[in-house]
Amino acid sequence: MHLARHITDSGICWSADNGFLPAGIDLAFLLTLEQRAMLSLLESTRGKAEASGYLSAPVDSQQEVWGSGVTYLRSREAREAESASADVYAAVYDAERPEIFFKAQGWRARGHLQTVRIRHDTTWNVPEPELTLVINAHGQIVGYTVGNDMSSRDIEGANPLYLPQAKTYNGSCAVGPVIQLCQSEDLVGLSITLHIERAGQEVFAGETSTANMKRTFPELAHYLFRELDFPQGVLLMTGTGIVPPDEFTLVGGDKITIAIGELELSNTVE
Repeated sequence: MHLARHITDSGICWSADNGFLPAGIDLAFLLTLEQRAMLSLLESTRGKAEASGYLSAPVDSQQEVWGSGVTYLRSREAREAESASADVYAAVYDAERPEIFFKAQGWRARGHLQTVRIRHDTTWNVPEPELTLVINAHGQIVGYTVGNDMSSRDIEGANPLYLPQAKTYNGSCAVGPVIQLCQSEDLVGLSITLHIERAGQEVFAGETSTANMKRTFPELAHYLFRELDFPQGVLLMTGTGIVPPDEFTLVGGDKITIAIGELELSNTVE
């Protein structure tokens, strides 16, 4: 089952499998429920009317988006190469505690076909394609969406303490197009692809699989919830296994397309 968030003439509405849900049933409410209760409610209340309206990022303002880092060997290698403190990333890759950081408030997230940005004070910027967990208030993984964790590699490489500036700025977070509800075990072995076009020509393509992750999805969710409450749920990006070569940087007008499983998210760089 897919959940989608629509902007209509009458306001924001959520749909399940393209049928509008009744007023008052949104992601914030659904994520207060246990997974089984949420699925039961959706089966009983799914609307008959076909959903319409502009498709926006599938997140309400009540949720936050968090990030995970160094969860794939490729991301560890890239972070070591860019950084003056390479041993920091080697240590966290092998440590019990994962890297987890705040990415964006839900209202800041961009959706499918919306624009993303690169910072004006940087020279080395990349998209990071990441499976993004949707987790309810009880810490249960109830589904996933596609995430684009836009990152300024030169800022982060200058000093690990600059991570928030490299990761969190206007237009740095995109998720969508919808949420696919599933069990956490359904997410093992999903394919992830990244394609970047410039002036109609492909300038980078890469692929990986969630089977290549060092850490498990329940493990990442557990650490996020260890000392934090999310009364209306949260989204958690789970790290990237695709990193363009060091000589590559995004420029305005580039089209970024990320596919994970059956979902595809496309954004253009402002």
